[in-house]
Amino acid sequence: MYTLNLDIAQFLKEHWQQKPVVIKGAFPDFEDPISADELAGLACEEEITSRIVVTQKDNWEVIQGPFEDYDSYGETHWQLLVQAVNHWYPDSQPLVEAFRFLPDWRFDDLMVSFATPSGGVGPHVDNYDVFIIQGEGERRWTVGANTPQQRRGGNPNSPLVEDFEPIIDVVLEKGDVLYIPPGYPHCGETLTLALSYSIGYRAPSQQELASEVADYLLDNNLGQQRFTSATEPANPGVISQDHQLGIMSLLSQLAQDPTSYQVVLGKLLSQNRFELDICEGEEAYNAEDLQDAFEQGAGVNRIGGLKVLRLENDTQSRLFINGEIYELPNTPEAVLTQLSDLVSFDSDSAMALCEHAEVQALLLQLINQGLYYLSDDEA
Repeated sequence: MYTLNLDIAQFLKEHWQQKPVVIKGAFPDFEDPISADELAGLACEEEITSRIVVTQKDNWEVIQGPFEDYDSYGETHWQLLVQAVNHWYPDSQPLVEAFRFLPDWRFDDLMVSFATPSGGVGPHVDNYDVFIIQGEGERRWTVGANTPQQRRGGNPNSPLVEDFEPIIDVVLEKGDVLYIPPGYPHCGETLTLALSYSIGYRAPSQQELASEVADYLLDNNLGQQRFTSATEPANPGVISQDHQLGIMSLLSQLAQDPTSYQVVLGKLLSQNRFELDICEGEEAYNAEDLQDAFEQGAGVNRIGGLKVLRLENDTQSRLFINGEIYELPNTPEAVLTQLSDLVSFDSDSAMALCEHAEVQALLLQLINQGLYYLSDDEA
């Protein structure tokens, strides 16, 4: 279990999405949830997103995984990064749980990196919030001010930025945490062999929202209302200000109608950017199988990274899971809250949930889809 040594209320008030901060000793007696060898093993898998960044003189080379071996990279100047480790390595979930004072819909993934001395990814700017937790070893981090940055070498497509004047310059040791909001340039340099953990939080862009709204309207044959006007401009070749505002108000009407935007948000925000480790069994369970398993002490868990969300003041009783809608019209809100807030249930809790026929059917469906699984030990 990981307990974050942090005044959460103060952090949310003074730093979250505002300014970076170093939290020394954030995790006293920190233990790495994964070893370097285990991380390297994950990076061998085709379905897992990984890359190696090689530090060269004033340049960085990126090699995409999977990787069969690492001998050719030597003992310095490279870093292995593996995305969505929480999807594939259950022992990393307790570290994620320490940050669930932030809503699940924002959570992107747990990225883990193994770095050799002088390894790093170069100075860059992220468009998401990130907590960097230092595991074994030491890394030096510099963070600059949230000001416009020049792309490396004047190349607008470069992921790197030019060197910056740091407002933070710190060496992270085991258990230290560095929080960086979007827009702040930062750069990590490895001092000794090191494991680091990056917990990222991402919000949708206007492009993503517009695309999701358009798909929803097309799929459901909605959004047929057209602009009407009471006055016309004197000049035939002009689009009047009244007409401009009136046309665009068609979009704002959608944004103010819960029956339109709640489905869009629920489906969009419950999706994952990275592949999930679906654990679908060879044979489907039935209700009797489920009851027998719980009576024998089995619990039920979500697979790593699965998002189970509900909307406050939803117009309907439902959950949004992995981009899909699950209607539960007869299920009490307290039970929906349990299903969305808890990632695992022991046998007694699972049996209590199954007293609701809809919930039993839902759990059975999710288990047979491979999104939940039965555990031998109680949660």
